[in-house]
Amino acid sequence: MSNPRTVEPPAEPHDSAPEPAVPCCPPITAGELSVADAEKTALMFKALSDPVRLRLFSKVASYPGGEACVCDISDVGVSQPTVSHHLKKLKDAGLLTSERRGTWVYYSVAPSVVAAMSAMLDLRRQ
Repeated sequence: MSNPRTVEPPAEPHDSAPEPAVPCCPPITAGELSVADAEKTALMFKALSDPVRLRLFSKVASYPGGEACVCDISDVGVSQPTVSHHLKKLKDAGLLTSERRGTWVYYSVAPSVVAAMSAMLDLRRQ
């Protein structure tokens, strides 16, 4: 089952103003997922399957004000280049957005994508 509303990873390599994210896929109970929907959904869940990425995602999501400077969330037991790698994976999966301010990058959760992931797993029939 295909849904025309999809989330695409950002095409441009530079940080830009975040575009509003839209749900990626229909609820799992709505019917069989298309190959494209399954791949997009798997990318998001795969990004969260790493413990370091899950901790970083949690730090950003729970940070006061809804956005966190990379300088404030880097204490996850890995080097700074590894933190940057994991944040890029989360951003590429559509789970985080970022904005560069001077020398720092600020991350925030893409709430509609997370809501869509949650709704997709809702087993109540729609």
